[in-house]
Amino acid sequence: MRPRSLDEVVGQEHLLGPDRLLRRLVESGRIPSMILWGPPGTGKTTLAHLLAGRHGAAFEVLSAVSAGVRDIRAVVDRARDRRRHESRATVLFVDEIHRFNKAQQDALLPHVEAGVCRLVGATTENPSFEVNAALLSRARVFQLRPLGIGHLVTLMRRALVDDERGLARGDLTVEDALLGAIAHTAGGDARRALSALEAVVDLLPPGQTTLTRELASQALGGQPLRYDKDGEEHYNVVSAFIKSMRASDADASVYWLARMLESGEDPMFVARRIVIFASEDVGNADPQALLVAKAAADAVHFVGMPEAVLALSQATTYMALAPKSNAALRAYSAARKAVRQYGALPVPLVVRNAVTDLMKEVQYGVGYRYPHDLQEGVDQEHVGYLPDAIQRRREAEPWEPFVQPSDRGWEGRAAAELASRRQGSTADEASAQARSSDEPEGA
Repeated sequence: MRPRSLDEVVGQEHLLGPDRLLRRLVESGRIPSMILWGPPGTGKTTLAHLLAGRHGAAFEVLSAVSAGVRDIRAVVDRARDRRRHESRATVLFVDEIHRFNKAQQDALLPHVEAGVCRLVGATTENPSFEVNAALLSRARVFQLRPLGIGHLVTLMRRALVDDERGLARGDLTVEDALLGAIAHTAGGDARRALSALEAVVDLLPPGQTTLTRELASQALGGQPLRYDKDGEEHYNVVSAFIKSMRASDADASVYWLARMLESGEDPMFVARRIVIFASEDVGNADPQALLVAKAAADAVHFVGMPEAVLALSQATTYMALAPKSNAALRAYSAARKAVRQYGALPVPLVVRNAVTDLMKEVQYGVGYRYPHDLQEGVDQEHVGYLPDAIQRRREAEPWEPFVQPSDRGWEGRAAAELASRRQGSTADEASAQARSSDEPEGA
């Protein structure tokens, strides 16, 4: 079922989508040396085959586990002869290139540099740590991502209807929910997903054409298949995860985290939920929470599974233990309501920037008081910079501010401190007036 063209490749849209770099390179006829870095079963070998086949290049394969310097030299000699006598390029695919030692990489370097062969290395390890800097500098690094559940379901569906290369045996039927459950066990690996599907098909009794959950569980060694990414259980588990963090229940938070990850959930999906939670439910009660969440998401992308569970566990427990505030959510919701109610109201003259003489003549910026020239850096007489229509309503009837800070954590301390400074600040009038008439551009 290995794809025979770029159009058959499923996933890796960030590299192979329209106008993406790797697709442009493949279609342009140029074959640069490159390193394909990604988890098993994500298409590294497939892309190397397609790259060579599209341009009629010879395809040589070395396994870094078993090949030595002698093997490298033999491949290079064949590539040199091919180039000299046939004017034909050679793509040298080195599987698990991170296992090459320094001597092996040094033996390969001058031939890659001279263009005798185009190197395509495949690695599951970060090439920054495992590949010599000199070799790395002569190759482009493309990072492949684990295949999503939808991608794997597409591949399995394709295999079930292909009677030449696939598993088609009459009219096989299976629900998408079951294929999704099988895909979850594959952890983003196409080979594992197809192998699991093949095992299920092999267990079909004579005359039966429907793949069942019982057969799938048997083929997978009794592994439970209850977690369905597209079904109710998926949303139940995600909801339990978020609500446990919101309730500051660290034990439950980590439990539901483990339930998702051990069931094959995309770790980046979990990371995104934590980033959202950091702003929606912790907010400025602990501004550090968003940094922790974003760092965890970066770590998941950089490290990958299974080690990424550590960053996700750290971020989850941080969110559970942090003080909580939903002021950011409430503030934006209230402000959005006003925007939709009033439309695009004009900006008050006092906060318009007077960058020309005409703007000054029509009162742009008049009355603006520069906070840095006032004691405590705030204006005790400040009445608000909202549009005039909203300001008039604010003064005429009871008004609930958009931003209502909680009294918890940094947010509570910051709100109390600001209130105190507003009550105690006094203006240095001369300096403030000078500033209002000579305001820095863009202030």
